[in-house]
Amino acid sequence: MALISPSRRLRRTPFSEGVEAAGVKGYTVYNRMLLPTVFESIEADYHHLKRAVQVWDVACERQIELRGPDAARLMQMLTPRDLRGMLPGQCYYVPIVDETGGMLNDPVAVKLAEDRWWISIADSDLLLWVKAIAHGWRLDVLVDEPDVSPLAVQGPKADDLMARVFGDRVRDIRFFRFGMFNFEGRDLAVARSGYSKQGGFEIYVDGSDMGMPLWNALFSAGEDLDVRAGCPNLIERIESGLLSYGNDMTDDNTPHECGLGRFCNTHTAIGCIGRDALLRVAKEGPVQQIRAIEIVGDAVPPCHHAWNCFAGGKRVGQVTSATWSPDFETNVAIGMIRLSHWDAGTSIEVETPDGMRRATVQEKFWN
Repeated sequence: MALISPSRRLRRTPFSEGVEAAGVKGYTVYNRMLLPTVFESIEADYHHLKRAVQVWDVACERQIELRGPDAARLMQMLTPRDLRGMLPGQCYYVPIVDETGGMLNDPVAVKLAEDRWWISIADSDLLLWVKAIAHGWRLDVLVDEPDVSPLAVQGPKADDLMARVFGDRVRDIRFFRFGMFNFEGRDLAVARSGYSKQGGFEIYVDGSDMGMPLWNALFSAGEDLDVRAGCPNLIERIESGLLSYGNDMTDDNTPHECGLGRFCNTHTAIGCIGRDALLRVAKEGPVQQIRAIEIVGDAVPPCHHAWNCFAGGKRVGQVTSATWSPDFETNVAIGMIRLSHWDAGTSIEVETPDGMRRATVQEKFWN
């Protein structure tokens, strides 16, 4: 396999020193930063995540900061989710759409104050879109990328580890809420969130100089908890139905196609740029939608490109993520399937690199 050539365009993170010392074996590129993909092996990392606790370098989840009198107005212009009831201290999962209703990103919005927000983004050039909206509408708001790098602590022992570093009060944080906690004289936002279904936290490390001191503190405090370096795990995320922007959805898809309609309050999200387009979609209904798919047979090869799905010789969708699940002893997959074949129990065929495989649309994801 070819190596990635480093340059200033491919940024290291405040935690890269720790990641390398932990024996990282693979990276991907995400928002022009390094994102670890495997340490021991994908399967070994998966089992450890489910039984212990891991520290993840997810600094690639860059923040877009909105600051100023029009910050809340701009935030609402970006998403069809109604934010009027959102309070400081809350985090919301927010589809971000363009004027056609197409998905531009699926970040977490962090409301620090009425006039200050962070958008913790997936992999896309969303900063440029947000700057353009602010400039085009002449809003009184500053839009930039602050020196804030998330560090995730995930797994069933995450609460115990975090309490040792930040105190027992961290256990009281509710899901998708955050609080401010002191570490070495600096207040950091700590949220109960993360890209796994195993439970845990994301620490918004404000200042690159705090990266390795916090990394080292977590590992020192968690030695008896079997703490290890980890990363978002392919197997666990597919089992859990956690979508990957750029893989499972793009700007060609609406939130409704992505199964994110519950995060759209299109009728009341006044000001959202894609509102009119999404109102039409909501009225007519999507013609395709994300579904869980079980693929029959031995372990499928890596899904580096979308695999077409067929029924009766006609194309009815595509699989966008797939892998073997050790716990469920089957191939688990995420796919975009047409209305005619998306009902649970529907049999389809998937064109994998190893040939056609029988598959079944599932009622829900596994975790």
